[in-house]
Amino acid sequence: MPAAGSKGAPKNPGELKDDTNAAREEKRVLMRALSSAPFGDYEVWWSLSDSKYAGTALLVKRCFKPKKVSFSLDQTSSKHEPDGRVILAEFETFRLLNTYVPNNGWKEEENSFQRRRKWDKRILDFVLQSSDKNLIWCGDLNVSHEEIDVSHPEFFSAAKLNGYIPPSKEDVGQPGFTLAERKRFGSILKEGKLIDAYRLLHKEKDMDQGFSWSGNPIGKYRGKRMRIDYFVVSEKLKNRILSCEIHGHGIELEGFYGSDHCPVSLELSLPPALSVELVEQGIEKA
Repeated sequence: MPAAGSKGAPKNPGELKDDTNAAREEKRVLMRALSSAPFGDYEVWWSLSDSKYAGTALLVKRCFKPKKVSFSLDQTSSKHEPDGRVILAEFETFRLLNTYVPNNGWKEEENSFQRRRKWDKRILDFVLQSSDKNLIWCGDLNVSHEEIDVSHPEFFSAAKLNGYIPPSKEDVGQPGFTLAERKRFGSILKEGKLIDAYRLLHKEKDMDQGFSWSGNPIGKYRGKRMRIDYFVVSEKLKNRILSCEIHGHGIELEGFYGSDHCPVSLELSLPPALSVELVEQGIEKA
């Protein structure tokens, strides 16, 4: 849903739009769902865009309330990133960063390449400046890091929009699979000492269930898929990764629930000290 605010007026990215009958009905349905099981046990935060295409949300069980929630990479709680692209939750021993990364676009002239370069630089700076705590970074990261992360590497590498070829060869190809984007993402992982949790556990290409995004089921993109949704974690969490799974599969998009993206999940083990404490208290792990 888009952010609150009438047409032509400043928007409030922390509030749902409700100034039309349709918006009020959508809000009513959503709030009713969030108050019902199992979501009633969760607190929700969102950062909304002016339009429906973007925005992020975070649901956390009330018993695990974060110390702080902010909506920008500079960690200023009152400021929201444009298009609602960031929610950052700080807990006692780690930070959870939820992002909707800007699409690279197809053309240099439309400034989308520059926007994405700036975003990647800001993410790298954030990661390097936030190394005092472990990081879990999740969301639509809009990049397929390696050839194994797309169904048809040659198709995506050569993709063009209306025959346009960018000035730099590293910007040629499907947004999310250009060499420039993939290199920058690799640098973020390496310099930030981060691990792609899914790829750590799944070394081989899975043509059925190894991709989180799928193109239009009609036309040249039918069956063309990419893995662009991730859980990236600090190297210090490597030994605590129990599972990381993609929950949609197949050309017919089972598990996508009407979206072009499907859910991705991560499960971590408890830290040893907390495990011992829970055992001593007679509390079973959920």
